[in-house]
Amino acid sequence: MTDQGEIREKKPTAIKGLLFLIVMLIVAAALLALALSRRSEEGPQVVETTPTPISVATEPVAIQTSFELRELYSGLAAPRRTSQLGFQSGGRISAISADVGDPIRQGAVLARLDTRALNAQLASAEAVVEEARAGYALARNTVDRQRTLQGRGHVSQQAVDEAEAQAATAFARIEAAKAQSDTLRVQIDLARIVAPFDGVVTSRMADEGAIAAPGTPVLELVENGRLEARVGLPASLAATLETGADYILSSDAGDVRATLRASTGVIGSGDRTVSTVFDIANAGDVPAGAVVRLGLDRDLDARGAWVPIASLSESTRGLWSVFVAQPGNEGTFAERRLVEIIHSSADRAYVRGALEDGDLIITDGLQRITPGQPVAPRTDRAVAQTVSPS
Repeated sequence: MTDQGEIREKKPTAIKGLLFLIVMLIVAAALLALALSRRSEEGPQVVETTPTPISVATEPVAIQTSFELRELYSGLAAPRRTSQLGFQSGGRISAISADVGDPIRQGAVLARLDTRALNAQLASAEAVVEEARAGYALARNTVDRQRTLQGRGHVSQQAVDEAEAQAATAFARIEAAKAQSDTLRVQIDLARIVAPFDGVVTSRMADEGAIAAPGTPVLELVENGRLEARVGLPASLAATLETGADYILSSDAGDVRATLRASTGVIGSGDRTVSTVFDIANAGDVPAGAVVRLGLDRDLDARGAWVPIASLSESTRGLWSVFVAQPGNEGTFAERRLVEIIHSSADRAYVRGALEDGDLIITDGLQRITPGQPVAPRTDRAVAQTVSPS
């Protein structure tokens, strides 16, 4: 009986809690409806605030009708002569007297072939020459005797003619033997490699004991006293250069003076440039193989202005844009202007487009700028430039 009584007492308590929750929800809904009705009667609350102008660095635009452009054209300082030296005939190399890096004087013997067989052939040929000379001497004596006997009436003219023919044949044998000897001497001389000019050995392809094939390079010799530079130029610029005039070429080792030796005047099919050849005055001022640059100035007729690279941002259709601090009735605002880059250097660009002389372009903080944003321009006279960069 006790358990059933407790159960009957709990049921009325749960009902009271549910009723209390319903009443609270009704009260909260009434309060919310009252608040919304009052807000609708008062109307929307608009907070009016004036944006704070952003301080930006600016630079005045100076419009030009043309600008001077200095263009650099590169080439290589190369030895005027480079030869890969080898033997005309094949054979075993008996000696190489030069190595990589050795300075060489013209006429120095750099390598030799084994010429023992040729020397033996030469000795034999020289013996044949002596034999032919002896035969010729005998034939001449015979001619003299036949003529004496003819004068006394002991021999006929035919005998004299035969003796003279034998003498001529003997003389021809001398000439043939001498030619054979000279041929062997030339072969012995060509069994040496002789430096054709002053230079330095830059490569050695063989050593003593190797069998050298005819024409196979054994040493590479580079002329070190004379350097030249070949520079490709546009045809219009190459035509303005004067043959024999001095020009300054720049390199990593410094500036060097060079004289224009020749211009081909023919546009190459590959790079579409005209090849010009400069003789470097002092070859010791720049190493062989170094990159040299020829700087030429030319005027371009293009209306525009120089602006900092930092003031440019990429736009559409290959154009770029700058922000101009444009004064208005209620202050100064950022205005976007489209421009086209004509030429650019390391930190500045020559552009043309919707710019007027005296416009203040914004040069920093472009990531914070949007069109129409209030700005407070400041001009940094230290960075303002009205001429092209050097």
